[in-house]
Amino acid sequence: MTSPSAAPSASEAPLSADGTARLATALDLEHQAVYAYGVLGPYLSGSLRTSARTAEETHRTRRDKIEALLGDAAPTGAAGYALPQPVKDKASALALAALVEDGVTTAYRAALAATSGGNRKIVLDAMIDAANRAAAWRRAAGTTPGTVSFPGRPA
Repeated sequence: MTSPSAAPSASEAPLSADGTARLATALDLEHQAVYAYGVLGPYLSGSLRTSARTAEETHRTRRDKIEALLGDAAPTGAAGYALPQPVKDKASALALAALVEDGVTTAYRAALAATSGGNRKIVLDAMIDAANRAAAWRRAAGTTPGTVSFPGRPA
């Protein structure tokens, strides 16, 4: 008796041109997130610094996963990025962390409609993870409201 061959993974489904472009945007924001956490991390201490390190590692892992998915279409990271706001203390570091996660959430939300199958699950998981992390950073900063309606939705 022969065993059936394994079906191709749903995440290996080809991406449309739109899906590739939107994932490339999300990948660029992952590069920026890794950079931003490197800048803001030293302004945090204790459990907040641990959370920042964990977030940076999550973004590195996700960046690598999306790079592998996009292959030759993956944009390369820059040596540095202009931050949307200066970081000079704990409060500004927490605000930047929430802003970074909101940007990542928005990029992955935009990619949802252009992906399917396993690729869409990757995108949805990334969007939810970033939205939850943004809410956690806002709570840590004492910002209210701590959550936003429809995370990732353009204003």
